[in-house]
Amino acid sequence: MKRLSLLLATIAFPLHADEHVFFSFDDHAIPFRDNVAVTPVTAEKHPANPVLRRGPEGAPDHGHAILYGTVLKLEGKFRMWYLGMFETEIKAGQAPGWWRPMCYAESEDGVTWTKPDLGLVEFNGNKQNNICLIESEVPSLAKVNDFLSILHEPEDPDPSRRFKCVYIAHPPFEEVRGGRSGIGPNERRWGAFIAATSADGLTWKVIGDRPMNAGNERFEVSGLYRFGNFYYAPGQLLSPWAWRMDGSDVGRVTLSYRSPDFVNWSRAKAFAFARPGQLTSEPIKGQQGHMGAGLWNRGNVIVGLNGLWQDAAEKPVDGKYWNQGVAVDLGLIVSNDGIHFREPFPDHKVIPRGKPGEWDDVAILQGHAFVNEGDKTMIWYSHWDTGGKLKDMEIGLATLRRDGFAYLSRKVPDSPAHVVTTTFEAGEGEKIFANVEGVSETAPLRVELLDDFDRPLAEFSGDKAGKVVLSGARSVVDFPQGSLPAGRPIALKITLPDEAEAKLYAIYLSTE
Repeated sequence: MKRLSLLLATIAFPLHADEHVFFSFDDHAIPFRDNVAVTPVTAEKHPANPVLRRGPEGAPDHGHAILYGTVLKLEGKFRMWYLGMFETEIKAGQAPGWWRPMCYAESEDGVTWTKPDLGLVEFNGNKQNNICLIESEVPSLAKVNDFLSILHEPEDPDPSRRFKCVYIAHPPFEEVRGGRSGIGPNERRWGAFIAATSADGLTWKVIGDRPMNAGNERFEVSGLYRFGNFYYAPGQLLSPWAWRMDGSDVGRVTLSYRSPDFVNWSRAKAFAFARPGQLTSEPIKGQQGHMGAGLWNRGNVIVGLNGLWQDAAEKPVDGKYWNQGVAVDLGLIVSNDGIHFREPFPDHKVIPRGKPGEWDDVAILQGHAFVNEGDKTMIWYSHWDTGGKLKDMEIGLATLRRDGFAYLSRKVPDSPAHVVTTTFEAGEGEKIFANVEGVSETAPLRVELLDDFDRPLAEFSGDKAGKVVLSGARSVVDFPQGSLPAGRPIALKITLPDEAEAKLYAIYLSTE
């Protein structure tokens, strides 16, 4: 299938892209808008939450099971990689021994999970557990401490690299090879960015004998994706290791390394994302982002969830748990170039933390955990007890209408409304689909094709425009002319029906 390529852009598509998505909230993909407004949607939490609970005493996830991790659906099965912890108390602010093992679970429906005995890692005197094996020339680099991100690339010609992973380790200073320039004040451990590969996602080998950020400052890597010619590894830093454009201090923001081959990573980092209140002339007190973002690569666009961190009004008197009282909800972010992210709806909560007394009532954590299943988007997340008691630190599920993060609708009643997309080229056999509600035979959504000078194409406009008459998450746009013109620059003009209050969630270009 010939892949779509955006004009006036220098990025190339990742190998796994199979469609182009215009989300209603993406004002870069749909920049021209007349009389429309976009309404964000809050996900619905599953009644069975938490769907993956910590294990029994003696299990590697007895202390907690948190989705500093990834969920993928592969060959009809949901697969989850998450972080366990075998103690029931936090010591020195972290997991004992700086090790939170990479644990693995499987599910047929994404709700009921099993933890298979992998037989790979000895723990408590036996190998009957669900810990994945990580091998390294330097043993301390194989101990995951924080955020773990999995990428599956079945098209990689090297079978041993078809699963790729990045995570945070905390090796002792003396074991970090390659230099440690830029260490900040009061460091107790090295924040190491580790990369590993695997043939099956269960047995992993660390790349090289040093962190990917050796020779640079600490880095809390929290993501991995491929976009265009590069792999990107975004992560969290704050001052003194990160700063605003003018050099002034900033709280937790997202910076990103890149690599053309997953082995050699840039020393320079891109400033990928900060919450709007962090960049105002007088920053909003206590507003930060948390652990980069859980990301979903949709081929031409990346969407994700960022932790909406807000400091506690007052620090705990005893100072034992510095983050006690911190609140974190999950908000939407989007990127069109794989480098720079933005909040389309500042402070909107796609998944809010629970109400007082609910299992997820303190703060919540995002994962790279998005799957479109039928007419639903499934999103997994977990609870974080910022008071350090490990209360209910388990994994939940929330759902939306398929790709239903937000919808576009008419702003002023009884007045025409339309939008125009960026210019693109369609491949042979590709069709347009709409994720839309509130249309019918008498009130269709109309789609016309424009050339790269904003002029209607006669054979695809006016009475020959495409129409959508059936509401649904993937309704085909029927053009009387039939197939789209391939290999030439076109844009979409999408007009909402005058006779109904339609809601447009997304537009797709695909052969499927």
